[in-house]
Amino acid sequence: MAAAELQGKYQKLAQEYSKLRAQNQVLKKGVVDEQANSASLKEQLKMKDQSLRKLQQEMDSLTFRNQQLAKRVELLQDELALSEARGKKNKKSVESSSQLSQEQKSVFNEDLQKKIEENERLHILFFEADEQHKRLEAELRSRLEVLETDAAQHQDVVDSLTKKYTETIEKLQNDKAKLEIKSQTLEREAKDCRLRTEECQQQLKNLQAALGSRLEESLCIINEKVPFNDTRSTRYNALNVPLHNRRNQLKLRDLAGQAMAFVQELVTALLNFHTYTEQKVQIFPIDSATDTISPLNQKFSQYLHENASYVRPLEEGMLYLFESITEDTVTVLETTVKLKVFSEHLASYLGFLRKILPYQLKSLEEECESSLCTAALRARNMELHRDMKRLTAVFEKLHTYISLLALPSTRPEGLLRTNYNFVFTNIAASLHGFHDILKDISKHYSQKATLEHEVPTATQKLITTNDCILSSVAALTNGAGKMASFFSNNLDHFTSSLSYGPKGGAEFISSLSAECMLQYKKKAASYMKSLKKPCADSVPYEEALANRRVLLSSTESREGLAQQVQQSLEKIAKLEQEKEHWMLEAQLAKIKLEKENQKLKNSLSGQLTDTIQEHSVLPNIAEQKKETTEKSLREPVKSTSLVRNLTLRVPVRVTNCSAPDVESREDLIKTHYMARIAELTSHLQLADSKSVHFHAECRALAKRLSLAEKSKELLVEELKLASQNITRLQALMTTKRSYEDQLSMMSDHLCSMNETLTKQREEIDTLKMTSK
Repeated sequence: MAAAELQGKYQKLAQEYSKLRAQNQVLKKGVVDEQANSASLKEQLKMKDQSLRKLQQEMDSLTFRNQQLAKRVELLQDELALSEARGKKNKKSVESSSQLSQEQKSVFNEDLQKKIEENERLHILFFEADEQHKRLEAELRSRLEVLETDAAQHQDVVDSLTKKYTETIEKLQNDKAKLEIKSQTLEREAKDCRLRTEECQQQLKNLQAALGSRLEESLCIINEKVPFNDTRSTRYNALNVPLHNRRNQLKLRDLAGQAMAFVQELVTALLNFHTYTEQKVQIFPIDSATDTISPLNQKFSQYLHENASYVRPLEEGMLYLFESITEDTVTVLETTVKLKVFSEHLASYLGFLRKILPYQLKSLEEECESSLCTAALRARNMELHRDMKRLTAVFEKLHTYISLLALPSTRPEGLLRTNYNFVFTNIAASLHGFHDILKDISKHYSQKATLEHEVPTATQKLITTNDCILSSVAALTNGAGKMASFFSNNLDHFTSSLSYGPKGGAEFISSLSAECMLQYKKKAASYMKSLKKPCADSVPYEEALANRRVLLSSTESREGLAQQVQQSLEKIAKLEQEKEHWMLEAQLAKIKLEKENQKLKNSLSGQLTDTIQEHSVLPNIAEQKKETTEKSLREPVKSTSLVRNLTLRVPVRVTNCSAPDVESREDLIKTHYMARIAELTSHLQLADSKSVHFHAECRALAKRLSLAEKSKELLVEELKLASQNITRLQALMTTKRSYEDQLSMMSDHLCSMNETLTKQREEIDTLKMTSK
């Protein structure tokens, strides 16, 4: 089942991934389109810049031409002044010059008029071009801002989608790895289960055979030793502790908590409803502030003012019931003594409803008889008249069934266990009926409130009171609906969990037996708790993590020492074999030496006469040789060359050699070889131990190197991801900087354009002034 759920989850994630991928493609396309639009706008801006430059060049040429014309006008004015000065001296020349000057003035005036008209036309064109440029600039700026905001939004969406995509990929990869690990574990468990089934089948056969033999013995022991069976008697069986279901108790406590929350909500709504009804009685149809209300309404409002003393205990009784249901108790109808308290509080509230019902009905009838009540309002009042009767009847039903549920804890004979299911189903039906009645009351009150608002004498106080009553009735309706659905959904659990008893018995005999059973349960729980021993503290996780490398190295050294011991055992066996071989060789060499000594004795027997003569001198020489051989044996072997040893320590005599000299020479050779063998074996053992130690260290270093390489690979992957993120951020920063540079360039260009335009306007103004 878990694998199927994970598979379904994986498919859902794959579908979401495909949807996100499609959305990512659409967003990418939108971003590309916006980039193309921004490129086209940039090209249009370049074209406008070119046209503006052309206009600037034309304006420069016009200013240059105007300057020339201004200079020419100045020259003409100077000439006119000279001509006027000359005119005083010679009138004739003045008349001729005046005629000539008038002709020139007319020509100049015509030229000046043309230039002025041309300047005006160019000024108009420049003004129109300036206005068009400003309008285009404003449009392009607004469009650029819109495009930037769109691009930023698209970029945010793309970033969120990429983040979500990476998260989904990681999640899917993790789920895949978990599923693979789980499948492997399940396969191993399946194999183990097969083996266990075979073993269990074999054990089952053995147990059946063993239990068959022990059953007869146990039956004999029971018949002989057990005095009586308490499950046969219901009175004694009621004292046995039933099987404790902790999950059932936690579920019941959770349900009791939910029921307490719903009861608190209903209590708050009932308090508001009765309080606002009291305010409504004092306001409509007669306001107590301006006129005296009827004695009936005065009594009704007085009773309604006491609603808290009857409604609040419902919440307290439910709280006591919730606190009595704990994890350690056995919650059944026979042990829920606090349910009786809640039933009594509900009975007191039912008495309150019965007490106010006649006054409420009479108040509605009195309201119908007033002059302000219309026919529609009278019909609504009669509907509420019927609804209030139904509401009291529903509360009577609920009290009856809840008092029946409280009977097993006080008088078990008052309610049989077979009727528990019937009582619970009737409570659920009564709650649904309560919800339906409250819906009708809410509908009729809303209609009544709308009709009362249309009355000409309706005040703001009446309108607010009606709104408060409608809100309290709506809260009552919601709380009743929640309570009815909650009870219907958990009806099976109530009927199954609140009616179980001791094993083999039909029911608890009385509340006293249930109390005794709870005492026995507490004793059993305390006994089991006393048997428990505290577990030893485990190694902390941080300490184990810190000592991980030490443990790895210790396991490596242990393996290396084991290998070293194995190799040393093998070498000892080889050395034993070599020792046996050399012992045999030494025995053979000894036999050959004896044969050679025998031959020497035979060869020396013919020369006895010569040796007898020399016997007087030989003992001294033999003693000297013995001393020298003993010294040589006592001295350590310093040279590894056999020939050098023999030449240094043994004087060779070819002609006169005897048996003692031969024996001393052989002993010397033998001791040299034995010392050399011991030295070489010690060197060999030392080298072997060093090599084994180095091999163990190399293995440990190799394992550490592999761990370091794995960590290096992980760090490299993290570094790659970080570099990718850095490059992506750098690309975003470059694009942002490019946009900022473009905006700054555009702003600089616009500033320069504004400056040139202001200069041109100043020049045009100066030209106008000069032309005037």
